Amino acid sequence: MRALVTGATGFIGSSILRELLAQGYQVRALVREQSDTRNLDGLDIEVAFGDITNADSLGPALRGCTHLFHAAALYSFWVKERALLYKVNVDGTRNVLQAAIEAGIDRVVYTSSVAALAVPVGKIPTTEETPVDFTQIVGDYKKSKYYAEQVALEYARDGLPVVIVNPSFPVGPRDIKPTPTGQTILDFLNRKLPAYVETGVNVVDVEDVAVGHLLAAERGEIGQRYILGGMDMTMGQLLKTLSAITGLPAPRVRLPYLPILGLSYLNATYCRLTTATPRMTPETIRMSRHHMYYDPTKAIRELGFPQTRPRAALEKAVNWFQDNGYVNA
Repeated sequence: MRALVTGATGFIGSSILRELLAQGYQVRALVREQSDTRNLDGLDIEVAFGDITNADSLGPALRGCTHLFHAAALYSFWVKERALLYKVNVDGTRNVLQAAIEAGIDRVVYTSSVAALAVPVGKIPTTEETPVDFTQIVGDYKKSKYYAEQVALEYARDGLPVVIVNPSFPVGPRDIKPTPTGQTILDFLNRKLPAYVETGVNVVDVEDVAVGHLLAAERGEIGQRYILGGMDMTMGQLLKTLSAITGLPAPRVRLPYLPILGLSYLNATYCRLTTATPRMTPETIRMSRHHMYYDPTKAIRELGFPQTRPRAALEKAVNWFQDNGYVNA
């Protein structure tokens, strides 16, 4: 079997790629010419140069493949050109899935996100079946992932054998950018996190997420969604766990919501006038009001999705950042 992985140079995509190799697949990676390819170094794979926003590049990349893992996305809460999020995440997904139909792919796994699901209410975990109130979706990134998932569901209804997975907040090795969750870990390691805004996250091992993709390809029901999540934790619990792993003190100061929201708007305005990237945005602060808790029971029951403990997953992330020069001496 030969699989094409889009987004293969990224955090989740590179883990999917490695799991495919471990399971005996021949693997082809779709790579943009300007991509950082460190996550592919030393791997026995084919490389197809292309871009999901360029439909003409996708047919040749899929030629001879039996499986497609579409993990490419623009994951950012700060993009000056908001339309780019929709071009990559929505139009790009449509391009990829249309090319999959034309190539006769046997099975497609689309990497969606918990961002496409209902916003949790209180501390009640969201499931795949929780009704979505679109007016509660905060920001263009989350809206773009919601629309992209609707595209995948549309193609499933039209006969494409696509299964959708919704990772929560993955942590672990090869978070080269890093992701927003990885940045929190890195800020802690570099002692740039003197205080925090209390919220809730669902922490999952990125290598479990990769396994979940292959399980979805093997056992998932076409047109169904599966939350690839781990354990719900408050931000305070996450920081205390990092403290236990590293011996560094966890911040004790919890910042109040409204003053920080006001500061985030000022910071965003400043960054729009400069080339700076904000440490916090109004979107991320507004999201912090919700405990982003998710229930992975369906994936555990129907796919056999593994559940690595959060501390072990966080240890992998800490070790990788330390071993790869991200942590100040």
